[in-house]
Amino acid sequence: MDAARQYDVHEAEAHFPEILDAVARGEEVIISRAGEPVAKVVPPTGGGPRTARGTAREPVVLDEDFDDMSVDPGFPGAFGFLPDSGDAEDTG
Repeated sequence: MDAARQYDVHEAEAHFPEILDAVARGEEVIISRAGEPVAKVVPPTGGGPRTARGTAREPVVLDEDFDDMSVDPGFPGAFGFLPDSGDAEDTG
């Protein structure tokens, strides 16, 4: 693979569309500040194009009681919910 193109921050700002075109062709681009590399722009890896509705391949199915906190007695406390004692006095 060829050496990655390198731009300083000001060049990168001025040539951003060209940088995106190069990356879309599979090239890597290094952005530097004061001669030191600070970022690498690379093509995305894996998967195909994302759809507007997400990337789940199968429908998501939830149980009827998915939001029933009584199923796991430790669940409400883990998220800061206090148990409903039913005998709290009204102080209002």
